[in-house]
Amino acid sequence: MRKKEEIPFGKRKVQLTSLLITAFITLVVGLVIGLNFDKIIATYGPYLGSQKTNQTLDFSSVQTIYDEIQEKFDGDIDQAKVIDGAKKGLVDALGDKYTYYMTQEEYTDFMSDLSGDVGAGVGIEMGERYGVTKVLRTTPDNPARKAGILAGDIIYKVDGEDVTEKSTEEIAQLIRGAAGSEVKITIIRDRQEKEFNLKREKINNVSAYVDYRDKTAILTIRRFDENTGTLTKSLAKEIVEKQCDKVILDLRDNGGGYVSSAKEVISLWVDGKLAVEQRSQTGSYDENTYAESGQAILKGTKTIVLINNGTASASEIVAGALKDYDLATLVGEKTFGKGSVQELSRVGLSDDYLRITIARWYTPKGKNITKDGIEPDKKVERTFEQINKDEDPQLEAALKE
Repeated sequence: MRKKEEIPFGKRKVQLTSLLITAFITLVVGLVIGLNFDKIIATYGPYLGSQKTNQTLDFSSVQTIYDEIQEKFDGDIDQAKVIDGAKKGLVDALGDKYTYYMTQEEYTDFMSDLSGDVGAGVGIEMGERYGVTKVLRTTPDNPARKAGILAGDIIYKVDGEDVTEKSTEEIAQLIRGAAGSEVKITIIRDRQEKEFNLKREKINNVSAYVDYRDKTAILTIRRFDENTGTLTKSLAKEIVEKQCDKVILDLRDNGGGYVSSAKEVISLWVDGKLAVEQRSQTGSYDENTYAESGQAILKGTKTIVLINNGTASASEIVAGALKDYDLATLVGEKTFGKGSVQELSRVGLSDDYLRITIARWYTPKGKNITKDGIEPDKKVERTFEQINKDEDPQLEAALKE
């Protein structure tokens, strides 16, 4: 049997001391990490591949304010509205205009708007410009155009209510209503107020359509809803059958929609390659989306893409991909610059929904266009005055390309 090796007393004393010191240091470090765990994870978690931790908020101060209101407020208190307001305030505090809380009614309106099923309205397409909501265009044979509302008009009031602090989506909800009902819209034009009393009508609002100028197809996509990809494929086949030698893809004032539909449109030109890359801070929402294989029936066809400041989100994904692969010439004005991805989810067991920014998207060459937008290859401006006169220098420039 091997004799057990004895350790001299002096060395045993040194080892015991070292062990005690190591244990003490470990205890201290453990306490520091334990007391500051949330802060450490929040700071270094993304670099370690960690998810964000669930941190409980202290709402005692909010309850204190509510107690004060209950005690002193001279009026009726609607608790449901107070709670909805608190939820909205919590989300708004993030400072991201694309992240917001929606009630069931707001969610229904949002989904209807996304699908193009706006119900009854007055035929106004609007968007944010320099901090105010302006009329971008009025649709043919609808109440707004017939009444004389023009592109460039600032929407000031709806039924007497000042809406200058409201979002474009909120204003759209106020304008929509039952067919046959009336709405009063006050606009500002040349620093003067003008009122229009309009009767709402059912609005026909397809997401994509095509026109022809000799052998040039003008393919217009107004939004990317669930049916846009299928509809656009059908139109593309028609373009091929007509043996067109040029396609003008009009994405002006297209505010976006489903990335899946944008991918289907990209697939008409790009065969199986990366369409868009999605990245998030924690990596949990990272995803690469590739164009479909064998669907690029317009590849090789001369293509011009029309863009402007209203070209946003999914429509920027399409323009960015075609630009990065040198498959199209971009004509018009710089795009809006929305390079973030939102997820829509139900809040617990309630009927409320949360639309929250979960990631950023990047073009095939790795460019995120947030705020910067996409610059056209050939800059051509179109004024509101030209829109109202039905003049289109951008389209004319594209036809000459």
